[in-house]
Amino acid sequence: MKTVRIGVLGGIGPEATGCFYTQLITRLQEEGLIENNLDFPQIVINSIPAPELVFDKIGGEDMRPYLQGLKELDAMGLDFIVMVCNTVHLYYDTLQSEIGTRIIDLRFEVRRKLKELNVREVTVVGTPSTISQGLYEFPGITYHNPGEKEAKILGEAVFNFNKGVDKRAQANNALRIIDKYFRDGAKLAILACTEFAVMCADQEIPSIDTIEVLVDVVIREFKMLKKH
Repeated sequence: MKTVRIGVLGGIGPEATGCFYTQLITRLQEEGLIENNLDFPQIVINSIPAPELVFDKIGGEDMRPYLQGLKELDAMGLDFIVMVCNTVHLYYDTLQSEIGTRIIDLRFEVRRKLKELNVREVTVVGTPSTISQGLYEFPGITYHNPGEKEAKILGEAVFNFNKGVDKRAQANNALRIIDKYFRDGAKLAILACTEFAVMCADQEIPSIDTIEVLVDVVIREFKMLKKH
């Protein structure tokens, strides 16, 4: 029986990576894919110390540890790689061109999820670059997105959350912004930063949780690879 080998670029931040890993194991069990411990995939988590991509401008030096982390995973002969970070997917094409191992395209998967849910009005709750550069902007969707000042607040919330500074306050800052744009007409929030997925995990918010999206993709890929 083939052992599926999965690479995870994480640590950006590490708490979100831990949530992804825990959710993935739970889903494998719930899907009835595990008869014994030998059935689990090999999961290589490269939890990298890298700068939070929470500012308006992201330079080449900021991306260097991300690329290095991917290259380290690429050398391990894995079936595919998951990047547990939204903002880094702005550079998906460049990063993919630098390594041979396939990287899961989160932007493509979020678009697939939006079509599945048939939602036309959304708010994107993410880092300033994710919002301003339109990572999750697709034709046919109306966006009620945070403005520049609010995006800065969201970026600071991620930065402080990763430091462990008053986590409840960071979550409340994000929730206030989400609520504002729901009142503005949004029907769903794209939690376009894995930290917001962690912050809002205990909230009943109509949303696309990008950690859950990544777990869904890995389960799908795992099933396909086990068949071959």
